[in-house]
Amino acid sequence: MKLKRVKIHHEGVLLLTLLFIVLGALNVPLWLFMPTVAVPVVLSALSLLCYLFVFNFFRSPKRDFRGDRKGCVVSSADGHVVVVERTVEPEFIKGEAIQVSVFMSPLNVHANWFPVDGEVEYVAHHPGRFYSAWLPKSSTENERSTVGILSDSGRKVTLRQVAGAMARRIVTYAEPGVEANIDDHLGFIKFGSRIDIYLPLDTEILVKVGDKVKGGVSLLGRLVPKELN
Repeated sequence: MKLKRVKIHHEGVLLLTLLFIVLGALNVPLWLFMPTVAVPVVLSALSLLCYLFVFNFFRSPKRDFRGDRKGCVVSSADGHVVVVERTVEPEFIKGEAIQVSVFMSPLNVHANWFPVDGEVEYVAHHPGRFYSAWLPKSSTENERSTVGILSDSGRKVTLRQVAGAMARRIVTYAEPGVEANIDDHLGFIKFGSRIDIYLPLDTEILVKVGDKVKGGVSLLGRLVPKELN
């Protein structure tokens, strides 16, 4: 049986390299100079668990959406749906919208995918606080990046990367004028956070609070084409 190769996201290469060096510097002298093996064994086991945790966090799986792409809205992140509600999105849609939020735990893949096919028209970064990503106020008060996309259906879709209590760095690759493709990454958030997706009110929502979703794969809803709304 051929083993599947685990790809690491480029955002984690430097950190994993430095962590390997630091843990090695801590462990090697203990194995060389400690009179008993108990302490080196315990420290080595803890070091391995720490490294595997960070390694797991920076996994970067290749995913291709295989369903009908017409009007589809796909999850931008791995995690659980924590919000499905009517709200106001003032930045790009500039009006009422349906908000679908996905919470990512530190154990989830933290690469973020485009939710729809189309073209990026708006990108903005907002400094802020670092409340727990579970809290509703995190969407408007936490550090966040907003990406506005005009979908192939002619409908506006807003995506917001939201930092959490542990997530202290948001990386956004999307830029105005670039193509949005649901098979591609739009960014990365380091260590636990959430993604908010804002959709037109007439969108057919296909998920509910508590559902487990996968970025680039799970269908969140379907957009009504502009000429039909």
